[in-house]
Amino acid sequence: MKKQSIAVLGAGSWGTALAILLAKNGHDVLLWGRNKEKIDAMHHAGENTFFLPAIPFPETLSVSSNLEQAVLQSDDLLVVVPSHAFRTTLLQINAIKPALQSISWATKGLEPNTHQLLHQVVDEVFPGLIKKAVISGPTFATEVAMGLPTAVTIAANDITYAQHLSELLCNSTFRPYISQDIIALEIGGAAKNVMAIAAGIANGLGYGANTRSALITRGLHEISRLCNKLGGENQTMMGLSGLGDLLLTCTDDQSRNRRMGLAIATGKSIKQAETEIKQVVEGIQAAKQIYSLAKELNIEMPIVEQVYQVLHQGLAPQKAVQNLLTREYKTE
Repeated sequence: MKKQSIAVLGAGSWGTALAILLAKNGHDVLLWGRNKEKIDAMHHAGENTFFLPAIPFPETLSVSSNLEQAVLQSDDLLVVVPSHAFRTTLLQINAIKPALQSISWATKGLEPNTHQLLHQVVDEVFPGLIKKAVISGPTFATEVAMGLPTAVTIAANDITYAQHLSELLCNSTFRPYISQDIIALEIGGAAKNVMAIAAGIANGLGYGANTRSALITRGLHEISRLCNKLGGENQTMMGLSGLGDLLLTCTDDQSRNRRMGLAIATGKSIKQAETEIKQVVEGIQAAKQIYSLAKELNIEMPIVEQVYQVLHQGLAPQKAVQNLLTREYKTE
């Protein structure tokens, strides 16, 4: 397609990987990050030495800590900041370009405190926005940046906008599928992080493949129940952004959420584990947000509840497993 000017907002591993992908596809890409010192270091190194070292930036990828420059000079905006910074970033964009017509995001999680889905935050900040889309699926940033085969889902309120984003991203190793089920993508992307922490805890305690398989299956059931209650489609949860992403994060140690669970099972504190992981572990706050949301909606989510108790109420991981195993027997 015709070369586009694209701003990727958020210079973590996932934002950087998407920026590299878009630049490799021939587009002019500006990767924005709020930390000027880190952005300057990336500029001089020609790579993201903090999160994706040894993967060079394509020639058409530049970096900046100037948000106004990124917003005003780009045809498309892709937001990839952590969920806790999502609203703040949108408000800053709105102050620069209040008449924005479209925006996409690859952020996973719910908004802290309000436990709103991110499209609800977008609607509040940009009430007149015509086109919005979310990108989600089973993706590790390093593999995308390296050009290893990957598939994702793009869900938008306007199918032509989803198709536009698909054309920007697709190449011989990156395959997007399109959808209009924004809710399911957001629920799947947030809740799978909680299940990955649970899977890490289970493996760290010495439980085997049987346990992990049961946890993933019942975890998907919990996520689908929440998705359906909020208006998403259970069929979407069986796709890349639901089951696919859940399998990825629960079974591979590239997942920072799974690594968090493994660390907790060995007796490390959350702070110790975060220091070792060196990146935001979205599942920590997601556990609190989804637990609160489930309570508000009167939805039973026992795995989420136990992870919440471990992370935020000091429950011993061994006791959490016992609580799950001694629940009342039910039909599947």
